[in-house]
Amino acid sequence: MIHTRELLDRISSESFLGNDVLATAVDVLAECETAVTACATGMLAEKDADTLRAAIDRNLDCADVAGATRGILTRHSGHDPALLIAQVKACLIACQHSHDLCSGHAQHHDHCRICAEATARATEACRSVLKAVRG
Repeated sequence: MIHTRELLDRISSESFLGNDVLATAVDVLAECETAVTACATGMLAEKDADTLRAAIDRNLDCADVAGATRGILTRHSGHDPALLIAQVKACLIACQHSHDLCSGHAQHHDHCRICAEATARATEACRSVLKAVRG
């Protein structure tokens, strides 16, 4: 298991975001990416998969955006704050859309409940990053 905060503390160039915010965001987005991917797979296996199509699509979009955002944050480059802000805003939107749909299915499907919880944490992590960037 990788300990993100410990790893970031060992890198000589500290992020302008601060390693606490950065490590939390990286870890939460990894969890989100896993949860939305697993939830999409779970929804595909459900008998009512056709009615879940929009949520499946949103989850897969969220997984892609969360992964890309996690990569950018892991590199923690402050050379292009505009790109970082745009990417994190896109991630916030993707996580919120996934959350909105999965939370509506949470009482019927445990994977949707778990996904809704993970995307809520990811949304908050994105907000924390944006707050840190804006100082």
